[in-house]
Amino acid sequence: MTAQIVIFTAADVQSYLGDLVTLLQDAVDTGASVGFMPPMSAAEAEDFWHGISADLRAGTRVMLAALVEGVVAGSVQLGLAQRPNSLHRAEVQKLLVHNRYRRRGIGKHLMLALEDAAREYHRTLLVLDTIKGDTAEQLYPKIGYIRVGEIPQFAMIADRSLEATVLFYKILSA
Repeated sequence: MTAQIVIFTAADVQSYLGDLVTLLQDAVDTGASVGFMPPMSAAEAEDFWHGISADLRAGTRVMLAALVEGVVAGSVQLGLAQRPNSLHRAEVQKLLVHNRYRRRGIGKHLMLALEDAAREYHRTLLVLDTIKGDTAEQLYPKIGYIRVGEIPQFAMIADRSLEATVLFYKILSA
């Protein structure tokens, strides 16, 4: 079961909206720190994806999805910095892999494909953060991201406790 990594357009987000809602709900409800608190309603997830669709149309974001047998198994986004002094950088956002498809390398493949997309947009510096102790914290160094440090009490999790976030960067070669 190999995942096909594709760049999503705003139209693709609408076409796969049901899968994307399920993906985001699964991520939030299984503890991913992606800006939402469980339980996540379908309406809240739809609103999020409509916003992403608008960003894609505006050209301020790039989104990749991993499709397994025509179903969205994962996704990741690249927030493109827009100011004149920051056009060389972008922020990796919302790396999500559905619980059913984890531990198959989909996250790694999404990240490597996202780096290729970043190069196409002439972005040479990628930054990201992840909750301390999350499985993604182990992934990023394995694919060349450098740990900068952590910020305590950054994100509230389901039990309402505050957790640290870990910051990473990667300078992309041409």
